[in-house]
Amino acid sequence: MTTSPQHSGILFGAAYYAEYQESGTLERDLDLMVEAHFTVIRVGESVWSTWEPREGQFELDWLQPVLDGAHTRGISVILGTPTYAVPPWLSKLHPEIAAENPTGVRAGWGARQEMDQSHPAYRFYAERIVRKIIERYADHPAIVGYQVDNEPGNQLPRNDQVFRRFVEWLRERYATVERLNEEWGLVYWSHRLGSFDELWRPDGNTQPQYDLEWRRFQATLTNELIAWQADVVREYARDDQFVTTCLSYSRPQLADDQVAKSLDVTAGNPYYKMQDGLTIGVEVEREADWWHTGVWALMQWGDRAWSSAQAPYLVTETNAQSIGGPWQNHPPFDGQIKQAALALVARGARMVEYWHWHTLHFGVETYWGGVLPHSQVPGRIYRQVGALGATLAALGGALDGMEPDSDVLMLWSTDTKWSFETYPPLATPSGGPDRNSYTQLFDAHYRGLSEAGAQVRVQHVEQFLAFDATELVERWPVLVAPALYVASDETLEALAAYAAAGGHLVVGIRTGYGDDLARARRVAAPAVLAGPAGIRYEEYTNLDEPTAVLAEAEGEITLEDGSAATRWADVVLLDGADVLVSLPESETGTGPVVTTRASGAGRVTYVATVPNPELSRSLARWLVPGTAAALWSAPIQVTVTTATRPRLASVVFVSNWSGDEAVVVPPTAVRDLETDEVIPAGAPLTLARRAARVFERVVGGE
Repeated sequence: MTTSPQHSGILFGAAYYAEYQESGTLERDLDLMVEAHFTVIRVGESVWSTWEPREGQFELDWLQPVLDGAHTRGISVILGTPTYAVPPWLSKLHPEIAAENPTGVRAGWGARQEMDQSHPAYRFYAERIVRKIIERYADHPAIVGYQVDNEPGNQLPRNDQVFRRFVEWLRERYATVERLNEEWGLVYWSHRLGSFDELWRPDGNTQPQYDLEWRRFQATLTNELIAWQADVVREYARDDQFVTTCLSYSRPQLADDQVAKSLDVTAGNPYYKMQDGLTIGVEVEREADWWHTGVWALMQWGDRAWSSAQAPYLVTETNAQSIGGPWQNHPPFDGQIKQAALALVARGARMVEYWHWHTLHFGVETYWGGVLPHSQVPGRIYRQVGALGATLAALGGALDGMEPDSDVLMLWSTDTKWSFETYPPLATPSGGPDRNSYTQLFDAHYRGLSEAGAQVRVQHVEQFLAFDATELVERWPVLVAPALYVASDETLEALAAYAAAGGHLVVGIRTGYGDDLARARRVAAPAVLAGPAGIRYEEYTNLDEPTAVLAEAEGEITLEDGSAATRWADVVLLDGADVLVSLPESETGTGPVVTTRASGAGRVTYVATVPNPELSRSLARWLVPGTAAALWSAPIQVTVTTATRPRLASVVFVSNWSGDEAVVVPPTAVRDLETDEVIPAGAPLTLARRAARVFERVVGGE
């Protein structure tokens, strides 16, 4: 078993595909990488048909010059296994491995990950090519780690062998069909089963309990794929080499905290919109699930990556310039490449790699911009990337062992996300189901905290349950549970215990309404938490338009102009809670939307709506009045994030996300870790537009 990577400094580089380049460019490319301070490249993960052009015919030597050239220049290499994109000969030899999305209808070939990766025939050929590649190169001194597969979990296959495995999984889980009937409520609409063999296919299913278990089962296939392949690689890997995969958090078959258990380190791929997408104060629409817009969303990706294993992570792909279709062109403003990278480092990244080194001249990703443009002539983007490389080289090992600070703990529920994708509480503007309900509910709370300057730690429910309530309170005095719909009694009792132990628990809509099978509970909502919160509700309503809210407790909470309840409101009945924020009187009976009540040594606050950014920031300032940004007197366009280091002074990342200069005032003396400049306590510091700086606190400085 290998250990977590022990490298010093932040690894920096890009995915590099010499096989996509013209002959004769290798030496030039590697020399340019050295000039840009690259320390790592990722290779080999996309070209199974190059490694094995025909069945059983292996061509393994073509990568040797890349590895040798990288090693000569002191550039480390992460070697990828090519199992996510199968060659045409395999699709012809075994057409049955194609994923069936509707049962019996094979996915068409011509993209990637079209296959059922749990199929035995696929596994046979995948294992063979993995063994050939890793055995050939495991001893090469350039290789520091391996990426198995790539962005796993892209399909929810319904192939016969998958469905048969699902039925067996249910047999083991429920033991008897009678118990399955009872737990799923299959008396409804005459769905009672006489045997497990009568279970219907998922194609036409509308039962939420079936759907949740189907998604849980599907995630085990991704877990199995990555764990299986990691074990194969470890048979050859050296003790100083790590094993990872790169995660895209929007993949439907992914439970990231579960898949991370078989890896040495988490790695993932944040893509974000540049230009005004990274300008605080400008609202830019999010155009795709895998794209992020807004500085808060970039920070959130970093916190989600940390949450997978509650540990530092690697950025295996991120954009150097425009990413997406040829109609989506938003290359970065000067400074934004450095800003985005240091934001990810501030939230725990130990590597930053771009996708990719050279912009492709063919294929579907022709306009996914790399470090070099189509002309291959180093230009503005190369210079911006090189400037970041110089910064990271200057930082050296100063950030080793760093852990991001956090003021607030937020709970993430993959089960609820899956449940809401087919059974959501929120509607789209056209009145249809909003299948992104969970992420939008989570985002509504995270965004306000982040934009108000609070730093967030995200935990999965299983991780949360591993902590004692007293320890949680000591580490995180505020805990936010947004939309925790799929929740066991144990989880809800742990939340109540947190408040009783002295924590401030913030509960969002739908929390405690469902049980661990997404069944509506038979008690007053929110279950278990109604008493501690001092409220209950029996009715709720969707809100068709944002509705302005009023602060009820004078001086308790200050609302930003424009604060509003959106999309949903519980009809809250008071039972001892104090009202902080209310809606105007209405015929539906809605009223209080934010209430609070002392509970044990702590407090429970209930948020009965989806807060808009203004309301969310207002709540965040009430929950966390003393932030690092406030200590630095930072204006709204500046973020201040902090981190601790073993036996060293704390670190502060300060970034100006605007096109104008901004002024901050450090509360203590600080030293710029890149330039060694010392800024005295209380001395105004002017930040250039799009500037990003990293400081350490001067011990003993005033």
